[in-house]
Amino acid sequence: MSWSRFRRLSLTAQLLSLLLPAMLLVVGAELVATRVDALASADAAYDRSLSGALRSLDANVSTASGGLSIELPYRLFEFFQLTANGTVYFRVATADGVIEIGSPDLPLPPEPLRDNVPVFYDAEYFGESLRLGAYTRELAQPLSGSPAQRLIIQVAENTVSRQQFSRNFVVRAATRDGLVLLAIMVALALIVAVALRPLARLAQQVRARSPADMAPLDSEGLPADVVPLVGAINHQLQRTQSVMAQQRIFLDDASHQLRTSLATLRTQIDYALLTKDKLDTDATLHALARQVSHATRSTNQLLALARSDTAALRPGEFDAGELLREVALALLPRARERRIDLGVDVVENLNLFGDRGMLREALANLADNAIRHAPEEGVVTLHGEVADGEQRLSVLDNGPGMDPELMARVGERFLRAASGSGAGSSGAGLGLAIARSIAERHHGGLTLAEAGDAPAPGPGLVVSIRWPAPQRKEET
Repeated sequence: MSWSRFRRLSLTAQLLSLLLPAMLLVVGAELVATRVDALASADAAYDRSLSGALRSLDANVSTASGGLSIELPYRLFEFFQLTANGTVYFRVATADGVIEIGSPDLPLPPEPLRDNVPVFYDAEYFGESLRLGAYTRELAQPLSGSPAQRLIIQVAENTVSRQQFSRNFVVRAATRDGLVLLAIMVALALIVAVALRPLARLAQQVRARSPADMAPLDSEGLPADVVPLVGAINHQLQRTQSVMAQQRIFLDDASHQLRTSLATLRTQIDYALLTKDKLDTDATLHALARQVSHATRSTNQLLALARSDTAALRPGEFDAGELLREVALALLPRARERRIDLGVDVVENLNLFGDRGMLREALANLADNAIRHAPEEGVVTLHGEVADGEQRLSVLDNGPGMDPELMARVGERFLRAASGSGAGSSGAGLGLAIARSIAERHHGGLTLAEAGDAPAPGPGLVVSIRWPAPQRKEET
């Protein structure tokens, strides 16, 4: 089975596919070990019988007449009949083989015999597999016709009974292990099915959901190993819900901002088509141009706001003075149109840490607002600093300031002051919302203060983007 097909199996099938071969290998190894142990046990049992036969034969060997004789009592024959299920052989001979009794030429052990130490070994005798026991001892007196000083006694039995015993033992063990393996596999399948039942319920819970349901999944009753996965899914659902909410807000913002601009454009175009007066037509065309510029700016701000809410941060170190001068140069033509004194106030070699592109967008929106609301021939200053563990980018102007009602609700989208609420700015659109969103993405915030509460040239407003300064390691 290929790995790709294996991964498509259910978790139960995967577990059984991995465990079954492993358990078969274990059972096979156990059966091999069982067979070895059975043979060793059979050898030990039959060797004890052979050892008893050797001692009995030795006890019945007689050399008193100068020759070699064996008296086989009834007890010895009865012993052989009870212990031997196959053919039994014996041999009693001098070490040189000149004098012998019993089965001639029984195989000797592969190693030399030692006096009074029985040796057991396997050999073949005329094509028959035998288990033999051999024993040697010193003769009390030499036999006539042979100068040998030692006597060799051998007893052999064919291995049919031993092999049958081992075979029956292994068959019983294999049958037992097979039944145990089958029981284990059935139990394992049941256990896996019960253990995975919470996952099946979780899958059913997810399948039954509507596409718009972003509520967290219930982790009650799930295995401990699955709870982190459910937690990660819930975290992703929360993020998806946040993105969907931002998309809804973006659509609401776009419809709110663009619908009014398009309706105004349509009205002005209809008026231009109906009027016959060239002066009125020119005035209408200028109004159309202003409205198109306003719609373009609103669209760009909407896109910037969408990016500030969802784009990934790419923080890094940058030169604050270079950023402030770049924004000032970009807005210098607009400032010159209104004869605004646009300047930069920053210490040399001031480095800040953050997403330079986003912070440039925020600062540009704040500076553009200041240029729009400052009086002609007014003053707008871009300022950067690091103080009290915070990094700050600020825009200071000497305009009419902002109504306290608006200042308390800074950053709300399309916020407008009520009619007749006072002398300051009539409202705050998307620019402050963009700046606040970018500041919050940097774990900071947007603050507004009257110029009298800050070092600004005369009446006006100070708007600051503030976010934490990075912790720097002390030099050693």
